[in-house]
Amino acid sequence: MKDKHLTYAESGVDIEKEEETIKALTKSMDYKREGLGAPLTGIGHYAGLIDFGEYALALATDGVGSKVLIANEMKRWNTMGIDCIAMNVNDLLAIGAEPISFVDYLALEKHDEEFASQIGEGLRKGAEISRMTIVGGETATLPDIIKGFDLAGTCLGMVKKENIITGEDVQLGDAIVGIPAAGVHSNGYTLVRNIVEQSSYSYHDEFPYDTSTTIGDELLIPTRIYMEVLDVIKECDVHGLAHITGSGLLKLKRVTSLGFDFYDPIEPNAIFRFLQEEGNVDDLEMFRTFNMGMGFVIILPEDQAEKAASMTGGKIVGRIVEKGIKVKDLVIVE
Repeated sequence: MKDKHLTYAESGVDIEKEEETIKALTKSMDYKREGLGAPLTGIGHYAGLIDFGEYALALATDGVGSKVLIANEMKRWNTMGIDCIAMNVNDLLAIGAEPISFVDYLALEKHDEEFASQIGEGLRKGAEISRMTIVGGETATLPDIIKGFDLAGTCLGMVKKENIITGEDVQLGDAIVGIPAAGVHSNGYTLVRNIVEQSSYSYHDEFPYDTSTTIGDELLIPTRIYMEVLDVIKECDVHGLAHITGSGLLKLKRVTSLGFDFYDPIEPNAIFRFLQEEGNVDDLEMFRTFNMGMGFVIILPEDQAEKAASMTGGKIVGRIVEKGIKVKDLVIVE
C-alpha cells in the first residue's frame, strides 16, 4: 500500500466536487426575509447571521461525520456528543458569537439504552464546556436508511452587531496566532479510515507513538472547543478568526482574499505522522485535508499577538501577506 499515495478524493470525498454541489444546492436560495430576522451575511461563512435588533443571532449546523464508524468499532460513544457540539460552537466562535443553545439530531438504525446514555453523556459535557443549554432535539429510527447512527446538531449564538468579526478588517502584516488541536478532531475521517483499513494495523492495536493507548482511542480524542477565543475578542483588536476543519487550510479563503504565510507552524500531533506514513500521503494532501495540529486561528495586529497566544496556549505561526497560502516552503494555494 505504501507505494500508493492515498488521497481524500480517492477515498470518497472530493473537496472540489463538494464545492460544486454546494453551489448547485444554494444557487436558487435567493429569498431573503426583511426587517427583524433579515440575514446579515450571505451563505458561505462559518455561521449565518440574522438581524435581531441590537444583536445578531448566529446559526451553525454540523455533524460528527464518519468518525462515528470508529466509535462503533471501538464500542465507545461517550465523546461523540462533544464532537457534535464542538463542530458547531467553533464555527460560531469564528465570527465572534457566543453560543447560547443547541438542538441535536440523532438518527438510529435501532435503539440501545447504553449507546444512548453515552451519546447523552458527550452532549452534556460539550454543552457544559460551551456554557450553553441543550433545549431540545430529534431522534429518528430509520433502519432502512441508517446503518449504525448519525449525530448532528444546530447551535444558536449571539453577538452585538458592532462586534461581528467577518475578516473584512484583516490587513497586510497582521500576525496569525495558531491554537493547537487536540488531534484529528472531526474531519477527514473517510481518508483516515481508508489509511488504517489498508494498513497492517487495526483500531484496537497499540498506537505506535504512544503504546499506552490504541489507534482507535487516539482517533476518538474529541474536538477541542475554543471558548477562550471569546476572552481574546474582549481584550484584543481581533481582525479575523478561522476554525480549521475539513479541507484544512483551504477554509482560510472564507476569511479574507489576502494571503497567509505560516512561517512557524505548530508541530502536528503524532497521529498525523502515523497517518501520513501509513497512507504514504504527500504533504500538500495532508494540509488540504486535516488541521495538522492547528484547530483555530486568530488574526490581529502584531503588537497584540503575544497576548492572544498566551491567553489561548497558542503561538504566533505566521503573518498576513498579499496572496496565497503557504506553510514554510509548501504552497497550499498560489
